Formats: sequence, C-alpha cells, structure tokens
Amino acid sequence: MSTAGASADPLAALGALPSVADSVESVRKAVDRVYGHRIMRRRSNAITSEAALRGARGSAALSGADWALEEVRRRTDFSGDDEARTVGAALRLTAEAGQLLSIWRQSPLRVLARLHLVAAADKADQVGRPRQEGEPVDEPLVGLPLPSADEAHGRLDGLAGLIIAGGSAPALVTAAVVHGELLALRPFTSHNGLVARTAERIVLVGSGLDPKSVCAAEVGHAELGRDAYLEALGGYVSGTPEGVAAWIAHCGRAVELGARESMAVCEALQRGAA
Repeated sequence: MSTAGASADPLAALGALPSVADSVESVRKAVDRVYGHRIMRRRSNAITSEAALRGARGSAALSGADWALEEVRRRTDFSGDDEARTVGAALRLTAEAGQLLSIWRQSPLRVLARLHLVAAADKADQVGRPRQEGEPVDEPLVGLPLPSADEAHGRLDGLAGLIIAGGSAPALVTAAVVHGELLALRPFTSHNGLVARTAERIVLVGSGLDPKSVCAAEVGHAELGRDAYLEALGGYVSGTPEGVAAWIAHCGRAVELGARESMAVCEALQRGAA
C-alpha cells in the first residue's frame, strides 16, 4: 500500500508529519466542541440519527446522486433509478456501520465484504467479495488507473494487517488511509466509494474519536466538493509524503465540517427546546 515503508508502524509515521499533526489537533478540538454541547447530554440519539441521514446524503452525492436533504428524508422507495438506488445504498450502509464496529478490528476484510453486500443489495456472484481479474469495475466518477485484481488483493491484505495489528496512529490518519486505499484499489466491482466512506466512519467511531457518530465526514467531503475530493485522492495515490499528508488534511477538514453541521443541529434543537 502507499504507506508502506521501513517503519514498523507506517501510519504512526504519517501522524508525526507536522501538517498531519496540525490536522489531528484541529479535528480533536472540533469534535470536542460538539460533545461539549449541552444538547449532547440530553438528546445525543437525535444528533446521531440526524448525522447518519446527512452523512448518507453526502456520500451519495459524491457517488453521483446529489439529492436535497429533505428529498432523502421524505423518500421511502429507493428502487426507481440509478440515483435512487445509490441513495438507498448509502442509507443502508450508514445503518449497517454501527453493527460492524466490534468486528472491524478482528476481521476488516469480512466487514468490507459485508458492506459491499449491503450496498449492492443483490445476490450476484460478484457481490460481497473482492473482484477477480478481468471483472469490470463500475466506478465512473473515479478516473484513476485501476490496479490489477492481484495487486488489489495484496494491498487489501496489507491494509487488514495494519488494522488488526493496531498501533499508535491517530484515528484521523487511520481513517483517511483506509478511505484512500479503498478508493485507490476499488476492490469491488461496484459501490467502492460508498464502501470507502463507510469504512472511514467505522474507524472514526470505533477508535473513540467520535463514539456517538455525530461528526459525519461524508457531510464535509460533499461540502468540499467532488473536484477537491478527487484532487486530494490523487495526492494519496501518488504515494508522496506531501500527497498523502494533503489527503489526510482533506479528510480532517471533512470531519471538521461534519462536526460543524452537527453543532448547527444542536443549536437548532436547543432553540426549539427554549
């Protein structure tokens, strides 16, 4: 994977980069502000539910289904067309993520397979397993060169090994690398972006940085825009320290924007309760 090197803990080495360390600190402060809001002590479940809905909307937007939040909120049938199915997949993944937290650190590949199964919502042979050589990948919004199936399998195994081994890397660094690596590899035949962003959320929640899942990075990624997202991803794929650091910083900014969104929700609920 892009972060491999001589260090026994390459993710921790990334976290030590000055620009990354600044992003980590900024994210921590933004998350702490949300958790310190008085509404979080009384209505955290409502904030979690709203963040899940807004996060799913943001993730779907980055995969080409940029619906208004109220449209996502009111719709009950997501089977009508490609955009509706994308939004439905994002909603299912957000709901499923919380059920997989306890499995992630022991078996990340199993979790990723489950996420793809949930996103695809069918029983085709290609669903719920990494792609095989020659199988096409439906991910038109990510135009980066596609690694071979063998390379994808090997790098997935390396990523899983790093997650299982744990380490001292900040949660933001691990989440950004998981997200970036999955998008770079596109290990499944479809829905890789949705799966990658859900995996990022699982890391942020499971690490304890955002245990109530109220700082949806997907909201921030969508707000920053697809062009900025793909440009930052290109930096990650380059494998240079500067490029990888820029991707981590981009992911950090997305988390901060997700935290800001939830702060606004807290303020709205507080005004309603006053």
